[in-house]
Amino acid sequence: MIGELEAKVPAGPLETKWSGYKDHARLVSPANRRKLEVIVVGSGLAGGSAAATLGEQGYHVKCFCFQDSPRRAHSIAAQGGINAAKNYQNDGDSVFRLFYDTIKGGDFRSREANVYRLAEVSNLIIDQCVEQGVPFAREYGGLLANRSFGGAQVSRTFYARGQTGQQLLLGAYQSLCRQIDVGTVKMYSRTEMLDVVLVEGHAKGIITRDLTSGEIEVHAADAVVLATGGYGNVFYLSTNARGSNVTATYRAYKKGALFGNPCFTQIHPTCIPVSGQHQSKLTLMSESLRNDGRVWVPKTKGEQRSPAAIPEAERDYYLERKYPSYGNLAPRDISSRSAKEACDEGRGVGPGGRGVYLDFADAIARLGEPTIRERYGNLFDIYEKITGEDAYQQPMRIYPAVHYTMGGLWVDYNLMSNVPGLHVIGEANFSDHGANRLGASALMQGLADGYFVLPYTLPTYLAGQIGKRPSIDHPAFREAETDVRARIAKMIEVNGTRTVDSFHRELGLLMWDRCGMARNTAGLREALGRIPALREEFWRNVRIPGHGAEYNQSLERAGRVADYLEFAELMCIDALERDESCGGHFREEHQTPEGEALRNDEKFAAVFAWEFQGNGTIEPPRLHREPLHFESVELTQRSYK
Repeated sequence: MIGELEAKVPAGPLETKWSGYKDHARLVSPANRRKLEVIVVGSGLAGGSAAATLGEQGYHVKCFCFQDSPRRAHSIAAQGGINAAKNYQNDGDSVFRLFYDTIKGGDFRSREANVYRLAEVSNLIIDQCVEQGVPFAREYGGLLANRSFGGAQVSRTFYARGQTGQQLLLGAYQSLCRQIDVGTVKMYSRTEMLDVVLVEGHAKGIITRDLTSGEIEVHAADAVVLATGGYGNVFYLSTNARGSNVTATYRAYKKGALFGNPCFTQIHPTCIPVSGQHQSKLTLMSESLRNDGRVWVPKTKGEQRSPAAIPEAERDYYLERKYPSYGNLAPRDISSRSAKEACDEGRGVGPGGRGVYLDFADAIARLGEPTIRERYGNLFDIYEKITGEDAYQQPMRIYPAVHYTMGGLWVDYNLMSNVPGLHVIGEANFSDHGANRLGASALMQGLADGYFVLPYTLPTYLAGQIGKRPSIDHPAFREAETDVRARIAKMIEVNGTRTVDSFHRELGLLMWDRCGMARNTAGLREALGRIPALREEFWRNVRIPGHGAEYNQSLERAGRVADYLEFAELMCIDALERDESCGGHFREEHQTPEGEALRNDEKFAAVFAWEFQGNGTIEPPRLHREPLHFESVELTQRSYK
């Protein structure tokens, strides 16, 4: 089924690949669209926009989410903005510059053609969302405002204060509601996908569990689209919503879909530090704050004075010192490692010395407090509610935390996995961000995939599937349903003594220590030795109250943690196999004299895509590579100095 990894990138110059593709792509006529059904799993920006657009085109769509409403999708948590190459500020931006910044930001570990397409359609997203009524910030004269984000020297980020994800999601949601009303989309909320069904090698349906009643249901379609987000919660503490998980993509992996670059996880530098064992998640402070906030630590170790009592001469504005061209807007991976380095030296601030200052005193003096309130007021309010500190009067304390995952199911240019009919969009695929995502690009990719890419590429597959949708009585559906029921029964029957969360917390701490901001051979091998033992104990000693045929949140979490206990091993295998440093994948053995990530382009300029061979180390996953070819950019040592 797999063979050679063929990305199916169109021929021709980079600038014309997407337009040429659209000119020659296979189509499905309006009459035939009414005969086809598409399953979309996930209702965030990627899934919601895809379901709405496909419904508008006339397909019958079933859209699934485990929240009580699509409005609760994790996309709502995105704060700072969405990128587009409009060049409204007349500061030298262009489609090519956005493309290059994204390629460079990902440390040259993403596919050129996909990234250029993303930059190319970015401008359409802004037009679409303005027409939907998204309340982007505007200048005094009414023109759309922009601000800067990390890894760019232009202002290309459109925003709605610190609520950009929420406002964009509401735009997609109203489009989705319109299609629900006219009957092209059927919405299934409080429903979790537990397996994908393959019929003759093609993805033709899913198995779900109703989270309210516990009922197991079977759904058939002509194609399946996964838009289920990332897997950052494998670390237990992350900026992700508690419900975010890897289950949909991992179950697809176990059915034959290749998992691309699973070790590529992003650490966000601007997070409220951990405050104690009581926490189940962390809170993000938007990267947009680094437009006006200055990051610093004391120059001396063990400093106990209040920040106001430390004079300028005794402060180290380390990002401005180390990366003068970008300063406080250096990319996330670099900024995160710099913060860790300062804290490891004993110059961290706050409880435990695991924090750095994000200081707005200069910006308030220059612009006035009302301007800062207008730009970031809700973010300052969130910070005060969590910490009890007024960031208008004293600096915020921040520290890096797990945020986004660049890895995901491998897809070709059509956004289809190696499993025919299984398409993957948004954060759930690997395709656009390489080894490090630039800020404000997650919303861009989600809406690009859903509104402007998948509706063109999905017909390439669907055109050959008319009349081929199987019945849910097909043996493949019954077999998948039986497997799901057996897995649930097996978990409940363990009836051990340890809670699900205790296993998750232990796994997360191990992953953070051994496969987090920095990795090395010894640590990864230690993790690979400990994860199977923890997984074995889970299946021997986990306690799940209640039973399956009811509302049971412990059972929900147990299924997700069981997947993490397998997936974490795949992440560590991938991190160990990629014997180089690149972006957020920082192998301590491979760094420049200045402490920057040191790539090995000769051996590792490739996507690592893993094929499931069976659980455990007895049958390790099989590695497939997609070589990355760079025709429009030059592979150079990434520098933001």
